[in-house]
Amino acid sequence: MKKSLIALSSMLMLGGTAHAQKVAFEEYDLANGMHVILHNDPSAPVVITSVMYHVGAKDEQPDRTGFAHFFEHLLFEGTENIKRGEWFKIVTSNGGVNNANTTEDRTYYYEVFPSNNLELGLWMESERMLHPVINQIGVDTQNEVVKEEKRLRYDNSPYGQLIPQVKKYMFNKHPYRWTTIGSMEHLDAAKLEEFQAFNKKFYIPNNAVLIVAGDISNPTQTKQWIEKYFGSIPKGPAIVRQTFVEDPITQPINATFEDSNIQKPMVVAAYRTPSMKTRDARVLDFISTYLSDGKSSKLYKKIVDDKKMALQIGAFSYNQEDYGTYILYGMPQGEFTSKDVIKEVDEEIVKLQTELISETDLQKLKNKYENQYVSGNSSVEGIADNLATYYLLYGDVNLINTEINMYNSITREEIREVAKKYLNPNQRLLLDYVPAKDKAENK
Repeated sequence: MKKSLIALSSMLMLGGTAHAQKVAFEEYDLANGMHVILHNDPSAPVVITSVMYHVGAKDEQPDRTGFAHFFEHLLFEGTENIKRGEWFKIVTSNGGVNNANTTEDRTYYYEVFPSNNLELGLWMESERMLHPVINQIGVDTQNEVVKEEKRLRYDNSPYGQLIPQVKKYMFNKHPYRWTTIGSMEHLDAAKLEEFQAFNKKFYIPNNAVLIVAGDISNPTQTKQWIEKYFGSIPKGPAIVRQTFVEDPITQPINATFEDSNIQKPMVVAAYRTPSMKTRDARVLDFISTYLSDGKSSKLYKKIVDDKKMALQIGAFSYNQEDYGTYILYGMPQGEFTSKDVIKEVDEEIVKLQTELISETDLQKLKNKYENQYVSGNSSVEGIADNLATYYLLYGDVNLINTEINMYNSITREEIREVAKKYLNPNQRLLLDYVPAKDKAENK
């Protein structure tokens, strides 16, 4: 569910600066276990009320995938006090915008209002938690919406199956092996009672964090409203989560996938990496940026610009709460093959594993992450999302201020050692992502 924030984008900006600004916040717990974080910044007359629930695709059953993402849609259907179809009308008629998104690890809902409508935002999120109407009409309606989203984003989108294919081979035991959008067959087969039970289990105050960020002119009044609307919501049973431990990848995995939506082949190298909470994950972020972020990166300059072996080359870290995945990809061109591209990629990785990057390159990385930090905290929307994420998934809200110090403390030696530890040929998936044969033959 992607609603544009263009209408309030100019008001949301709090003015990024050339150096990192400390984000001030206050946090406390309600009696029902709900965590609350307040961030006051009167720079713009807007306020965001958001709730992040610790439920994502990894909390689903193997035969009922897609539930968490489904609820991202379903919980806009209405409540006992907000009639079906009225949610968005209430938001827009009061000068606001709203959105929601789901990952493998969490689901996030928020409204942005002019600050004089703070109470309205709190009431609406409390209604979503306490009084959601989950009936067959809503399930049937959103089922069609999700099916269309799947067709657009995965089934009919060029390279739309890249992430699903990588996840399938990277994980054998962990629920990360399926996509967030899940299986339409599973959603079709689910009974109404299953959706209601999923809501009752996960969308509870002791599995959530409430963020209020922006122009909080009266913190005392804000806390009173929070207690009024959220304090009486019953605490749910403690959620017991299963731990999934993957066996190490010790032999190369080779696979091919045919996509009828593409004309150019792509080669993908994927490596399983540790939790995003680890220091190694931050070092891998540096490695990804060093190798492939932008046209000045090592791989782009070498493979695309200089040798003209590929139309595109890139890499990114797919960071998650339990495990991550480091994904490199390239699109060979002309007479060059996927093997040629991977050979060039491997040469650069070996350099990382055996040599130290230059001090100049290391400083460039630190500067880039400093800029990203400032940018990520330049709006109330960004700050609210970061506060929720650092609390719920990392277990330390103050990382919003201190994580940049971790990046700044990364050494050249660490980069070399982490590359040695995770980026080896026997630890990866090599996926040939190619046009479907019937399409290639009809060209």
